[in-house]
Amino acid sequence: MTTSMVDLAADDLLAGWVAQRQRVAARIRGRRRITPTTGGLRFAFYGRVSTEDFQDPISSRRWQYDCADELVAGHGAIVAEFFDIGQSRRKAWVDRPQAAALLTAIADPQRGFDAIVVGEYERAFHGSQLALLVPLLARHGVQLWLPELDGPVDPANPTHQAVLTLLGGQAKREVARSRFRTLAAMRAQTELQGRHLGGRPPYGYRLADAGPHPNRVHASWGRRLHRLEPHPTNADHVKWIFAQRLAGHSTASIARTLNERGVPCPSAADPDRNRHRSGNAWTLRTVAAILSNPRYTGRQVWNRQRTDREPRDPIDGLLGHDEVRRWNPTSQWVISTNVAHTPLVSEADFIAVQKITAVPTPEDGSTRSYRLVGLLICRLCARRMDAHWLHSRPGYRCRHGHTSAKTATPDRPGNLYLREDHIVARIAAQLHDIDKHDIAVYLRDHDMTVICDADRCEIVIATESGPALLPYPRSPIGRT
Repeated sequence: MTTSMVDLAADDLLAGWVAQRQRVAARIRGRRRITPTTGGLRFAFYGRVSTEDFQDPISSRRWQYDCADELVAGHGAIVAEFFDIGQSRRKAWVDRPQAAALLTAIADPQRGFDAIVVGEYERAFHGSQLALLVPLLARHGVQLWLPELDGPVDPANPTHQAVLTLLGGQAKREVARSRFRTLAAMRAQTELQGRHLGGRPPYGYRLADAGPHPNRVHASWGRRLHRLEPHPTNADHVKWIFAQRLAGHSTASIARTLNERGVPCPSAADPDRNRHRSGNAWTLRTVAAILSNPRYTGRQVWNRQRTDREPRDPIDGLLGHDEVRRWNPTSQWVISTNVAHTPLVSEADFIAVQKITAVPTPEDGSTRSYRLVGLLICRLCARRMDAHWLHSRPGYRCRHGHTSAKTATPDRPGNLYLREDHIVARIAAQLHDIDKHDIAVYLRDHDMTVICDADRCEIVIATESGPALLPYPRSPIGRT
């Protein structure tokens, strides 16, 4: 028998011996847990791991499961498992795949378990999430076991209430502290080092290697820094866009020229990193975004946007939150002290571009107001009409989906222009006892909109069965 065969035989013997000991231990644990006095509860285990800090899902799941398994020893057995990977604790349960599946199972009378057990409070809950979950568990008769309480949660126990409040605040504090430290570090890295902190490179740039990560541990894992460098072809398009704007061309004409020349728009030029966009053509907004991005000056910029968490339901917190991205004011932007990458436009030219505006300003400095903004709908295309100053009067316009970024086709319907005073007169003919100055307020208070074309305007009122047209012309109606 060769040495390799002897080693293989030894490995088989050792593996068999270990498996036998595990089966014996499992039978002993089973006899200890399921006893006539406890009724043998059936537990569903829930755990979670976030991969943001390079945590190992396998080892994390194991220690959480072992903690839960030790807690329920002598009281029952774990018969179901729900484990979320790569989910932040800040996410509501309905937004975590496995936690959401567990919520669905709780409401099922044939769920197959009597209680839920977790390996650690902070792995399962954040802030007031548990307080929102307790009524649901009580309604369906499901217990919750926590290692921190050494057993089931009793919502009526003052001590349990105090411990849960403390645990919730501690979990929230840990997240807030980590977030503050991370944001402070990102601010310093942007301002002092000009470091690229991730995300898609702006159109006209591409990512280039900037050396190993300064943290030795991260560097040992192979992580490297990146910097921005001009794209071989797209950089020239960005320079051309700024030059055209400085020459007095509108964003619409710039976009239209790019489309006519067949220049791929940003999402078409890099489709792998812009899968959420259509990549059809250049738009006014795309050109405007390039013209307003200070990163083209060679400075690194951070904190232009923020993510807000808004509750889906202000009453039912268990439904979770939606993440909404919003632009921060320029006063909150963080700009690198020094030039961090090759600029595509000078700072002087960039500032000059920001002073160019397409919004006409009245010569007397007055502010133009439009009373019916958002209330008018085009009958031809069902789009909301835009406010438009028309022959020194407030008016409204609909271009039926056409934009100046595209060349008009011969079969395109003509623009619809309507004067505000003419629309108000038509609406007043239907609302006889409503003063003309109060019409806009009345329409908004009663959830009404107005469908318009060149000849007539009809009022649409929202009802329980859907939108409904008011008769035209209609009889007088009283105030409500």
